[in-house]
Amino acid sequence: MRDHIDLGSTPCNEQCAQIGQEGYDIIGRAECKRFIDLIRKTLGNEPDGAKLAVKCNSHDFGTYYEVVCYFDTDNEASTKYAYDCEANCPTSWE
Repeated sequence: MRDHIDLGSTPCNEQCAQIGQEGYDIIGRAECKRFIDLIRKTLGNEPDGAKLAVKCNSHDFGTYYEVVCYFDTDNEASTKYAYDCEANCPTSWE
């Protein structure tokens, strides 16, 4: 079965772009892509069955973006990676 874990749009101790901010669409996606690169640099590339991606979410004020880790619940390595991302993803850009 396929599931996902939400990881946020940036490391938790960093500021992020806000819906309604001029250029949010471009800035928000770029932040998420940078966060994915940082997670991979810190925790390694996803194993088979797992995938870091930018997910679009609807909100009353527009669409917002965040990083998610999709994983196969029947695949132990992908499940472990997803929960490792949740527990150990970087908290700052540094």
